[in-house]
Amino acid sequence: MGLLSNRVERSEIKRGDHIYTYRAIFAYSHHGIFVGGSKVVHFTRVEASSRSNSEACSLAAQCPTYPDCGFRQPNSSVVLSCLDCFLKNGSLYSFEYGVSPSVFIAKVRGGTCTTAASDPAETVIHRAMYLLQNGFGNYNVFQNNCEDFALYCKTGLLTLDRLGVGRSGQASSVIGAPLAALLSSPLKLLMPSPVGVATMTAGMYCMSRYATDIGVRTDVFKVAVEDLAVNLGWGDNEERAAENVRNSDGQLIR
Repeated sequence: MGLLSNRVERSEIKRGDHIYTYRAIFAYSHHGIFVGGSKVVHFTRVEASSRSNSEACSLAAQCPTYPDCGFRQPNSSVVLSCLDCFLKNGSLYSFEYGVSPSVFIAKVRGGTCTTAASDPAETVIHRAMYLLQNGFGNYNVFQNNCEDFALYCKTGLLTLDRLGVGRSGQASSVIGAPLAALLSSPLKLLMPSPVGVATMTAGMYCMSRYATDIGVRTDVFKVAVEDLAVNLGWGDNEERAAENVRNSDGQLIR
């Protein structure tokens, strides 16, 4: 993979890889976990609460190759698709883990890499398949989206501050761009050159992205997928959720 593009061939991806493809002429990217056998587990924005078992099963009929393509549990937006249906004629890209800060900042577009390390492939696949059966909560473009799902499967990390931006690099980019422009506006008085202002704005944008990366944030913690529902507040006992946050890893980690 190069510095400007993470595009890969199908023969290059392995079980447990975090893959993505672009939608709407590169307007945004859709992420998932490749689990082998030409299958991808991913988290969609489709509201599944009103779907019945028959409606969920009917999704499989849309794929002429794999009978189980489109499988999802009722009231869940985690879906199993074949690679072709996941890509929808788009190109295939591989999300990078454990990159250096310099490489992270150099990749101007968010949602392509993280400084955080990935867990072993079998652990990643276990999380993805468990969430396929049990769900991943409600979709939220800023706090709980498809990239957040894939990042959790790969790292097991959750953000403690659920009121701010989630783990998604795409979401931090959307927030970081206008923030950088706003912060750099007063510099126009001190830096009349448009090139200088543009350079400063770009630098602030990259640093804002870096500051929200899960590999450097201090408000993240590791939690087992079996305890995920409680830690995300899907249960009724908030005190139990807080206790599990402390006990899952013992301390906040970077």
